[in-house]
Amino acid sequence: MTSGVGGAMLPPAVLAVLAELAPAGGDRVLDVTQGSQPLVWLADADRAPRKDADRLAALDALHREERILHRGWGFLAGRAEIDGRPRKVRVPLLSQPVHLDRTLTGYRVVPAGDVEVTPLIADRDLAAALENAPGLATPGWLRATGSRAWLASAAEATGLTFDAMTEPGGRFPADRLVLVAGAALFVTRDVFGGGLGDSLRSWASRDLSATALAAIYGPAAEPAEQRSEPVISPLPLSEAQAAVVAQARTAPVTVVSGPPGNGKSHTVVAAALEVVHRDGSVLIATQSPHAAEVLAGLLARYPGPEPVLFGNADSRAGLAADLAAGAARGVGSRQLRADRQAVDHLHQLVRATRAELAGVLRAEQLAAGLPAWEPLLAGLAADVPGAFGDGVDLERAARLLGDPSPSTRPGDPAAGTGSPLDGLGDPAAQQGWWSRWRAASARRRLLRELGARPGVPRERVVEAIAAATARRAAARLAVTGGGDLTPRWTALHDAEAALGEAAGTAMRHAARSAQRWDADARRAASALATALRAGRNRRRELLARLDAPPLVRALPLWIGTVAEVEDLLPAAPGLFDLVVIDEASHVDQIRAAPVLARARRALMVGDPRQLRFVSFVSDAGVGEVLARHGADDRLDVRRVSAFDLAASAAPVTWLTEHHRSVPHLIGFSARRFYDGRIAVVTRTPAADAVDAIDVVRVSGASLADGVNAAEVAAAVAAVEDLAAAGLRGIGVITPFRAQADALESALVAAFPPERIEELGLRVGTVHAFQGSEADAVVVSLGLVDGDAAGRRRFVADAQLFNVMITRARRRMVVLSSLSAPDGLLGDYLAYAAAPGKPREQRPEPSGWAARLHAELGRLGVESRPDYAVGSWRLDLCAGPPESAVGVLCGVHPDGPQAHLARQSALHRAGWRLVDAFPRRWGGDPRRAALEIAARAGGPAAV
Repeated sequence: MTSGVGGAMLPPAVLAVLAELAPAGGDRVLDVTQGSQPLVWLADADRAPRKDADRLAALDALHREERILHRGWGFLAGRAEIDGRPRKVRVPLLSQPVHLDRTLTGYRVVPAGDVEVTPLIADRDLAAALENAPGLATPGWLRATGSRAWLASAAEATGLTFDAMTEPGGRFPADRLVLVAGAALFVTRDVFGGGLGDSLRSWASRDLSATALAAIYGPAAEPAEQRSEPVISPLPLSEAQAAVVAQARTAPVTVVSGPPGNGKSHTVVAAALEVVHRDGSVLIATQSPHAAEVLAGLLARYPGPEPVLFGNADSRAGLAADLAAGAARGVGSRQLRADRQAVDHLHQLVRATRAELAGVLRAEQLAAGLPAWEPLLAGLAADVPGAFGDGVDLERAARLLGDPSPSTRPGDPAAGTGSPLDGLGDPAAQQGWWSRWRAASARRRLLRELGARPGVPRERVVEAIAAATARRAAARLAVTGGGDLTPRWTALHDAEAALGEAAGTAMRHAARSAQRWDADARRAASALATALRAGRNRRRELLARLDAPPLVRALPLWIGTVAEVEDLLPAAPGLFDLVVIDEASHVDQIRAAPVLARARRALMVGDPRQLRFVSFVSDAGVGEVLARHGADDRLDVRRVSAFDLAASAAPVTWLTEHHRSVPHLIGFSARRFYDGRIAVVTRTPAADAVDAIDVVRVSGASLADGVNAAEVAAAVAAVEDLAAAGLRGIGVITPFRAQADALESALVAAFPPERIEELGLRVGTVHAFQGSEADAVVVSLGLVDGDAAGRRRFVADAQLFNVMITRARRRMVVLSSLSAPDGLLGDYLAYAAAPGKPREQRPEPSGWAARLHAELGRLGVESRPDYAVGSWRLDLCAGPPESAVGVLCGVHPDGPQAHLARQSALHRAGWRLVDAFPRRWGGDPRRAALEIAARAGGPAAV
């Protein structure tokens, strides 16, 4: 293989290998009723009678995010000899994903995707021409002049021979094909996708040297040094998330990983908004339409640029209408300047408020050491009297006398614990005799200013400065009334919220600026409106002819699936500044390559501990192709996902915080699959006590055709129980396809469509739920005693199991027919059956926290020392579980900046916090405990 420097693989060689390994394309689907799926004929293509469509409406509701319900026009039906054997044929010539919306008399058929000519027409140009027919698939089209001629032309183009055109109704022939000139509803889970080989070969002829594809197959890069420019986002971000956003500004490859529910999608949205605001463009590619819609919905919550959701029919139709109406004059420079000024002003306000708080916290930290100094003050004042004068600059004195291991109080051996000397340079480190001479002269002058007695050791002077600093801080707090920071925290949180809102407004206006919406952009947008109204094949044709750069300048944020990217977007190298591939562990290299070629930089997001992509390429096939091209193992498309590849090219940022599930639901996964590297932000005393997993033992179960009927019945009962308890957003999942089909049928029979919609009920395999979540989940394991070992191994696969047990936010019901489960499954069921328990408490607190803890106990108020929330710890968590408050007995041990970060994180998590510094109550724990007890039972506060 032609390689670059340092093990880099050049794009043409990479694409040549991937093209050979690409699947040739899916099998032709000739029977949409296969597996006893219904086919409901429609007298009116836009209306469905309730009697005939109730079951389809229920299926549509159960799988609303998967778009399994389709409407077809014109069906080839009957039997024909194909590839040397007779085949049943029920195939539409024209189809479209749809949803059913309930009306008083039946259902309205609502488009949910593209109108597409059957993939049986191999000539894509002809398919595009057929899709471009006037009035195609509009209401009443089948009754319009020319529709039957269109159907006959499309049927002939399939290469299947039919001998008559008929109306719906009656039996279809058993020895020939007919063309049925009618509309019908049907269900299909098959995804039609052409082979990617030709597409990859066409990309190989382009210059891809400046694309993310070249970067990701290049040599592993060292992390670039980030500019100190802060990240100002409309989304609240953790330190790790902000670091990802900053890196995605310029890094060729940025990689993000972490457990389920850890804010990866949140980070993707923040990074996309940031790049667009910097005059860039972003393409977000997901594995499923549902994931694309979730990200679009998250973007809609923030006042940034409107995304182009190009695979969604409703969104596309609305965008086409807006573009066709013409864009207003772009936002002018005056408004943009006002936006920048508002952001700058609020940013300065936030910084000033934080600085003020940091100063108070610093004073609290220093003053806390004063009691230890008080017995020594007289002696220190005698030795270094000037240190205790009002006019002495103690910070300057500390810098000049910088002690490599200062302490805030006598006898404290710890370095860097909050002394005014923290971080100051050691004079011995000064380089050169001139620097050393100047430093020594400055110290001699300082000692004279401080009035230090002759012969007093330097360490004694350092102690005097530290004691004087602590006394000055205590005096400042006494004058200013330090201790109760509630008003200041309120001001900070209000300022941060206003800054986020202003940043979002600035982003929205900048995305609609006159600079972006110039004459070329308007022409491109008008052409896009035309393309969006066309059928799938015609749209591909029109998009390929668009002037792409002005288009993405005007519309800089695009979202769709990996398949739709290659199928619908112009094949222009480096068209976007940044491409985000979500759930990249679930995306293979073959499908990722054309997506990466369309951008200059990549943000790859995934979790290798969840489900990975499935490859059908044989080991022998991969080995032979790699050997022939001299390619290395990075191109082993069976085992190396797009995420794995990115992780070999750039460092991975790990997001640890979990925001989805109550502790009992995530605890097993955190320990078993992530080695305890999950910081659970959802932790509260009330959540700790929740037994969120119910294990239901199902007796008398057996398997018939891969279905555990006893668990199916138990699943329906579990859904009814959850619904009766008031839960909504209920998922029913299982590892096995046959079990999922049986669950689907039972739920459709048990619940009418409107009830399914009301409950937000969904059903499917674990694979179908990858990337999804639900308030409550029912898991049907589908196993029985005496099962084949292969079935048990399948369920116990660590990646599948991890996804299965981490979908629920509030409640999970596990149905098990096994009498003595072992291994991973046995461990989990044992864990699930035990009530959720808080983490082990650390040793009893000391100092002021211990006195306060004891006093709260005497008042009958429960107090939990050293309480962990996410990656932070509360000195005390006080009060009943439902209204507990976080009590901070002192400044964070790592200093004011850590204290500020903890405050922001816990405030976002919904905690009420009390700054319980001893000085606030004159060191009286009784008074402090009384106020904290009142707060714990009172209304929410900062």
